[in-house]
Amino acid sequence: MARHTVLGQWHRRHGANPAEFAGYEMPLWYPAGARAEHLAVLTAVGVFDTSHMAVLTVSGPGAFGLLQRCHTRDLGALLPPADPPRCTYGVFLDARGHVVDDAVVYGLSPDRFLVVVNAGMGPRVAAHLAAHAPGPGAGIADLTDRLGKIDVQGPGAARVLEPLLADPDRAFQDLGYFRFRGHFDPKAPEAGQVRWHDGTPVLLSRTGYTGEFGFELYVEARRAPTIWADLVEAGEGRGLLPCGLAARDSLRTGAVLPLAHQDLGDWPFVRNPWTRVLPLGPGGTGYTKEFLGRAAIEAAVDAAWTLPFAGFDPRKVPSGASVRSGSGRELGTVLTCATDMGIDRVEGRIVSVASPNRPAGFTPRGLCCGFVRVGEPLPPGTRVELRHGRRSIPVEIVSDIRPDRTARVPIGAMRTRRSASSQEEPR
Repeated sequence: MARHTVLGQWHRRHGANPAEFAGYEMPLWYPAGARAEHLAVLTAVGVFDTSHMAVLTVSGPGAFGLLQRCHTRDLGALLPPADPPRCTYGVFLDARGHVVDDAVVYGLSPDRFLVVVNAGMGPRVAAHLAAHAPGPGAGIADLTDRLGKIDVQGPGAARVLEPLLADPDRAFQDLGYFRFRGHFDPKAPEAGQVRWHDGTPVLLSRTGYTGEFGFELYVEARRAPTIWADLVEAGEGRGLLPCGLAARDSLRTGAVLPLAHQDLGDWPFVRNPWTRVLPLGPGGTGYTKEFLGRAAIEAAVDAAWTLPFAGFDPRKVPSGASVRSGSGRELGTVLTCATDMGIDRVEGRIVSVASPNRPAGFTPRGLCCGFVRVGEPLPPGTRVELRHGRRSIPVEIVSDIRPDRTARVPIGAMRTRRSASSQEEPR
C-alpha cells in the first residue's frame, strides 16, 4: 500500500489526481490542470508538496570527511559556514562511477550537515554512506516522514512568503541562490533565524527543482498542514496554484534538470550536461579532490552521451523510444520526453512566456523537450527523430531549453517584481 505525506488529506479533499511515485501516493495534478500549474510557476507562484523527499543528518567529527569522500562536489565551499550558509547540488557515485542518487548537501557547521535525497532513497543512501565511513566519527540519521517539505516556486514566491514570516527582511537578507537560513528543529541553534508568523521554526532554502525563483521550506511534519494552508490563502489574488508531479516534471525538464534514476542512471556519470557538479579544476580539466567513483569515470572513455533536446511542437513519446538519424540510423534511446508548456518557437528561436522580449500577445503551444542517450556526440543544432511505434517526432539537440529562467535572479529584484498574472502592486 502506498504511503501518504502529511498533506495527503488536503490533496484528497481538494480533488488532486493521484499517482504512485516512489512508494507514495502523490498529486499528479489538481483540478486546474498541469498546464495551468506549469504556467503559474513561470508567471506567478506554485506550491508543491515534496514531503516524500528523504532528509538525512550527518554529524560528528568525521561527517565532513565522509561526505567529502562520497559526494561529487568539493564541500570545502560550505566551510566555514557563511551568513547565510550555503548548500550545494551533486551526486553520490559508487566505485563504478554509477549514480547512487543525487543530493543537496547543507552545511550547518563543520560537523553538522543535512543531506536531501530522493523519495525512498533515505535508507539506501544512509547505507551507502555508512559502508564508506572510515570510522565511527560520523553519525547518520534518516528523518524520512518526520519532516514536511513545501516548495514555493515562481516570480511571486517572496511576495507570498513575506506576510507569513515573522521577520521577512531578516530571513531574506543576502539569501542568494543555494543559500539557506534557519532550521526546522526547535532545539537547533539556528532555529530562531527564520520563523513562521506563529513562531514555527523553518529552514528556508533558496533552492528548488523548477529552474525558477523560489524556495524550499522544511518544517516539522506536524506543522506542514498549517504552513501549506497559510500559503494557499496568502496566494489568493496572486495567481498561486497548488502543483503536482506533472508540472514539476515538465518544469524541471525545460530547465535541463535531471530526474535521478532516469536521466542519471546506472551508468558512468560522464558525457552529460551535469558534469559541472564534478570538482573540475581550472579550464574544466582534472579534479580538485578525490571522490568515490573518480577512477571509474576517468576510465570510462567509451561511455554514451546524454544530451538535451527541444522539439518543434508539443507532441511527446514515452521514455525508451528510439532515437534515429535523418537517414533512419539507430542512435540511442529517449530518457525523458516532456512538454514545457511555457515555451514556443518564434522565428526559429525558443521564447518563454516569461521572456522580457516575447512578442505582444505571445501564447505558447508548448514544445516537447527532454534528454536522449546516444552512442556518439551530436552537436547542438543536430536534427534527430524520436520514434515510438508509428509516431515519429523531429527534435533538435540543444545546449539549453527554456530561456530567461529566474532561479538565479537576486532576491532583492524578485521582491519588487510584479507577477505577470497578479494585480498586486510592487513592494
